Amino acid sequence: MTSRYRKDWQYYKFCLYGFLKNQRFFEPFILLIFLHEKGLNYTQIGTLYSIRFILRTLFEIPSGIAADAMGRRGTMLFSYGFYMASFLGYYFAISFHWLILPTVLFALGDAFRTGTHKAMIFEYLKQRGWQDQKVNYYGHTRAWSQTGSAISSLVATGLILLSNNFNSVFLYSFAPYTLGFLILATYPKYLDGPIAKGKQNLRLNLSQIIRDTFHSFGRFANLRLTSNLALFSGFYNAAKDYLQILISSVVVTLPVLLSSENSEKENTIVLIGLVYFVLYFLTASASRNTGRVNALFRTTHDYLNTSLLAGILVGLGAGIFFSFRMAYPAIVLFILILVVENFRRPAGVAVIADQFDEKILASVLSAESQLSSVTGAVFSFGIGFIADILGPGQALIIASLLLFVLYPFLRTGKP
Repeated sequence: MTSRYRKDWQYYKFCLYGFLKNQRFFEPFILLIFLHEKGLNYTQIGTLYSIRFILRTLFEIPSGIAADAMGRRGTMLFSYGFYMASFLGYYFAISFHWLILPTVLFALGDAFRTGTHKAMIFEYLKQRGWQDQKVNYYGHTRAWSQTGSAISSLVATGLILLSNNFNSVFLYSFAPYTLGFLILATYPKYLDGPIAKGKQNLRLNLSQIIRDTFHSFGRFANLRLTSNLALFSGFYNAAKDYLQILISSVVVTLPVLLSSENSEKENTIVLIGLVYFVLYFLTASASRNTGRVNALFRTTHDYLNTSLLAGILVGLGAGIFFSFRMAYPAIVLFILILVVENFRRPAGVAVIADQFDEKILASVLSAESQLSSVTGAVFSFGIGFIADILGPGQALIIASLLLFVLYPFLRTGKP
């Protein structure tokens, strides 16, 4: 019998954490900041993204192992320290080479965070006997993250218009991350995980986790499951920011903006903020309703396969419309790429939590995120390089076709 979870105090702390985590005021404008404020080209932007993904890859599994062996709360606090240092670095950086250091720090923040917080949520559900609520519970907490992004888009728009400075949003992001740090510090100790309680046997814990993790990934079904989830996430992470280029290209065609007294730059800022506000409310709704949509399919594996194929086809369509300078349908399909990712993610993470041993869950989720990082690095550099030669639309078409070729190998099923 299904036991419905309760929205207790810890539930709201999980949600508040997600809301504050996504107060990255620079995200809706990051590509424009790199292009116009920092003077980079698409290849340099793709290189920075690749550096971030590659370094996250290198530290992903070690950080997950550290979280499982030594404690998840402390690992999350380290993550936030790296993030806040990176915000300062981005603010002061004046060229491509100076942007490498904050990119490294941001990558370390990602590495110590990804997988760890999800493992804490699933540990909490286990303690409460709500394991059968993974999809719904994680979907709802993730929805608060997307709602945070929506609010962040509007706040960022106002901050940039008031300060007349894109670069300032890096400093403004420091405040919500300080609050997030304090929220994480109040998490109960038992969320550190089962193995972390035996710190006196740290060396034994580490060797056990490493052995169990590699053994789990030795099963082909587990590898296909993580690949199904991770490869589309990598594609999504590499492609999503090109929406900013599309939005900026339609500013001069909208009568309501042409009739305003604002400059083209101000109109671009307002339109990007509004589009991302609507976009993130859509992705929040997608995350919140993942459980309902998943219930329409025979198994969650069927749901993941169908949504993966849908996401690939949407990406292909977005690239085609982008190539033919048909900005409005391209924008709609770009938004759908983000919506598909947020429909998929909670269900995929829940299946991984069911299919792997809970003692190594942070390590496994970090490994999945690591694969996503590798994919993101390849796609980021490839899309950026091809975009400089052929254009962003053609780059997206090629990336989508590559995923389409791989689709038969990514189909997942029950082990």
